[in-house]
Amino acid sequence: MREFFTGLAVVPALDQIVFYSCLVLFLWGGTNKFGRKGEFNDDFTSLDAMKSLRGFAAIGVLLHHISQEELFQNMKVLSPFVNAGAYFVAIFFFCSGYGLIKSLDTKKDYLKGFIRNRIVKAIVLPFYVNVLVYGILMAATGVKLPKERWIFNFLGLTMMNEYAWFPIVLAVLYLVFFLCFRFIKNRPVCFAVILAVIIGLGIGFCYNGHFAWWYGAKNWWVNPALAKKALWWQAEKALWFSGEWWVNSAPAFFTGLIFANFEKEITAFFKKLYVLKLSLLLVITVICFKLSSFGQMKFQYWTEWMGKGPGIEEKIKTYFCQVPLFLFLGLAVIIFMMKYHVSNPVSRFFGKYSLHTYLMNLAALTALRMLQTDKTLKAGKINLLVYALGVIILSVLLGVAEQKLTELLQRLLFKGKKKA
Repeated sequence: MREFFTGLAVVPALDQIVFYSCLVLFLWGGTNKFGRKGEFNDDFTSLDAMKSLRGFAAIGVLLHHISQEELFQNMKVLSPFVNAGAYFVAIFFFCSGYGLIKSLDTKKDYLKGFIRNRIVKAIVLPFYVNVLVYGILMAATGVKLPKERWIFNFLGLTMMNEYAWFPIVLAVLYLVFFLCFRFIKNRPVCFAVILAVIIGLGIGFCYNGHFAWWYGAKNWWVNPALAKKALWWQAEKALWFSGEWWVNSAPAFFTGLIFANFEKEITAFFKKLYVLKLSLLLVITVICFKLSSFGQMKFQYWTEWMGKGPGIEEKIKTYFCQVPLFLFLGLAVIIFMMKYHVSNPVSRFFGKYSLHTYLMNLAALTALRMLQTDKTLKAGKINLLVYALGVIILSVLLGVAEQKLTELLQRLLFKGKKKA
């Protein structure tokens, strides 16, 4: 086992462990109908199947965040996950959109109390619990921040936890969904408005950029002297929608809405000549993936560092190269699940605690960075396996604890109401 922890041997060892672990999880509890003509999984969109799907996405996000650690990138460990975060988050958006339409169609007076129960209780409260938890952890570990930043962070107007952007975007989309279906009601118009808002958020990021480039001298961020004088809120990941990850996977939310609305028609369409149609769908998805990769290579999101200003036009081109991929990705996954889907204790567990495990991941990454190097071994010996496992375990422990705290507050603040 020593080779797992020493030198370059950790690279194939850790990658192999992750590969085989994912393979086992993908096979364990799998329900396979491939090779059985005319047979499909009737429960491929059930609550249990969706929970497991979110569980796999949550595991993928954890591995994505670990792979982005500088030492992991330098060692090329977990490299397939480095740019895969948006694909996993797209699954969450797809499931959220799907769940909203299904609930609207099956639950009486679903929109009654929607703001209170589905936004404030289920999204806003967990977000502020996380803000409080991170604030306490940062204060306890001696993190020094300007007084104004503490205030804005606790208000949620700036980011106490840079990973907590997902609840913000989800709350915005839920609010738009409510307003559309409460006041417009015409479904084609509602869908069009929601898609327009999603695209608008994407374009908004393209103007906003990764930091407050618009305040201060021209191209101040490439000048070390000027960059040192920048205000705290001008930094990366401080303001809302400062980063493409806020917006690039959100189109999957729209696909979830559309699939839920036309589920019978879409599944009936794919049941005839399933293999051929699934193959065509996968080909289209791959083409969209190639287009997304082309856009990121040709135009790029991080154009601020090219020294030519914010590069808004290049960001917009990149964004629209990605939109088709995230419109098709969720559909490709769910159609594949018509023939094969997985549900096992691990996937269900991560699906149950996915949000808070994700929210507490940054705390785990930060707390355990000392494990990336082991000073008890020879110089240069790297303990990446222990670090990766430790981050996953600690993320789960902290996530479960935070979710229990959130549920306690939900019961206290929303007495007499069914859990959201």
